[in-house]
Amino acid sequence: MTDSVLLIDADAAALRSVGTHFEQLGYDVMRELSAEAALGTWDWVRPEVVILSQGLAGGPSLDVIAQFQQHGAAVILVTNGDAALGLQALQVGAEYVVPASAENTLLAAVTARVAAKVRLRRLLETMLAETKSEHAAAFLGSSPAMREVASQVSLLAQSDRTTVLITGESGTGKSWLARLIHDRSNRSRLPFFRVRCSTAPGINLDPVLFGQERGATPDATERRKGMFELADGGTLFLRDVSDLPRELQPKLLKALETRSFRRLGGSRDFTCDTRLVAATERSLAEEVEAERFREDLFYRLNVVQVTLPAVKDRSWEDRQTLISTIHESLLLDFPSGPSVVSPEAIERLLAHGWPGNVQEIRNVLQRCLLLARGQPIIGVEHLPGEFRARPGLGDRRHTPMSLDDLERQHIDRTLRYHGGNRTRAARELGISRATLINKIKLYSITD
Repeated sequence: MTDSVLLIDADAAALRSVGTHFEQLGYDVMRELSAEAALGTWDWVRPEVVILSQGLAGGPSLDVIAQFQQHGAAVILVTNGDAALGLQALQVGAEYVVPASAENTLLAAVTARVAAKVRLRRLLETMLAETKSEHAAAFLGSSPAMREVASQVSLLAQSDRTTVLITGESGTGKSWLARLIHDRSNRSRLPFFRVRCSTAPGINLDPVLFGQERGATPDATERRKGMFELADGGTLFLRDVSDLPRELQPKLLKALETRSFRRLGGSRDFTCDTRLVAATERSLAEEVEAERFREDLFYRLNVVQVTLPAVKDRSWEDRQTLISTIHESLLLDFPSGPSVVSPEAIERLLAHGWPGNVQEIRNVLQRCLLLARGQPIIGVEHLPGEFRARPGLGDRRHTPMSLDDLERQHIDRTLRYHGGNRTRAARELGISRATLINKIKLYSITD
């Protein structure tokens, strides 16, 4: 796979000169005149190496290096011979410091070395992800619904050209599932890119997805590859695909049907072997009815649909597995946090409705690990207020109650929790819908 390099310099002539040299060496080259634009390019493309000129920002170059370091970028700083700045740059995370007076061949040699290091690091990360994915099915849960999701993931990993549509509420783990499908497929050693279709106003998704030629727009000073091209051989994940602008939908349809695309402002087609995984919180069928989404594109995306249920719709056992797995994974980032959760705290966590789904669970457990660091166990006192203050859970006074009264109360509470939805209530209670209806009539429950 071709290495890529991101050049950042306020001098457009220098950008052209150095960029041409790297292109002749076979690199994919991206050029930016400002750090802000370069950070955006980094997030989209993730090049192996970033080469930053001291002339970009003078003294604040150190701040720019620190920003890229936080993003995980490997940075080479080209200085004007300032030894003190070079030392500081290495201290804040630069890989190398090269004087501007050096020949391009020296800069290229250093870049090749950094690129090799980055490739090795990414390979190790991929191998680690593969190891984790072997145990990922357990994360999904043991109920029939979640076992079906795990089975679909396994089949889709084997059929690595099949387009996938993942549906589910916000926070249910759609991005995680897309990555899991990629990691367990034959494409796992090649790129996985994600693009959010619900972009900020003014952002043009066309060049992001399909690239652009120089001069395509007033701001297009350089040729740029798009995500479809950069993900060749790997996977492209489109989040919030229901928000894809109407004018781009025919272009995406063509890319899926012919495996070819045309850069913005270009005159020839490029081919690619990119697998598409899309996700949506909204019903695409309803979007088609409202004429906001093309019907032919919907059918092309909906080759295989995988639906992730909301946490509140998952079984008690699945929720327990989910909470335990997230807790274990967070201990890697919070090693001083307790590895044990008290039975009372587990009871409160399992009974919660989790409207924010998996992301809310992660946020709550992060908070618990921070508050309980250095202690042997996570207790109720470490949970957020809405968990601790729930009425009735802490009342240990005995109230005489028959089994029939207890069953009636439990069914009534479960129905209310699910907003009167009998199917969901029956699923949680572990009985058939017909049995639930009979019990509603028996106990005269108003739902």
